[in-house]
Amino acid sequence: MTTTNGSLPIVERILDLPALLKKKSHFLLGPRQTGKTFLIRHALKGARVYDLLDSSIYMALSHRPARISEELSPKDRVVVIDEIQRLPELLNEVHRLIEERGIRFVLTGSSARKLRRGGVNLLGGRARTKRLHPLTCRELGDRFDLARALSRGLLPSIYFSDDPRADLQAYQIPG
Repeated sequence: MTTTNGSLPIVERILDLPALLKKKSHFLLGPRQTGKTFLIRHALKGARVYDLLDSSIYMALSHRPARISEELSPKDRVVVIDEIQRLPELLNEVHRLIEERGIRFVLTGSSARKLRRGGVNLLGGRARTKRLHPLTCRELGDRFDLARALSRGLLPSIYFSDDPRADLQAYQIPG
């Protein structure tokens, strides 16, 4: 099922986040623009979301990571921290909240390397890792076009772009 959201169609992804969260917390990792943020906002509508790209949220939590614990109420059973690699110190609070309150977390990020290199708490078996890859033929259904996929790739914003060459150039790290 697809509907439109601005200029990009909504493509139903195969990854079933609510089902995964019934078992355990998860790191949801993948390249930029694969749709991680979009997926969590549509699949986990009742979840509390901390978007670390929001400067005010980032600053508040970077100054006092324990704030997250104070803000969560008993009805917050699923919590998303989007772009966790920006503030890996929060993982100690996440660890504590999983243990003490049984909260399930989705921790999204595009840089698994940055987390591993930082020597941070990776939650030691308390969270599994799933990867969100670009779109698949199955997810696109009738919208799948092999020539388009080969020339543009399957990142949603580029696959559906009206100017894929410019978007691909903007996606790459400048020289």
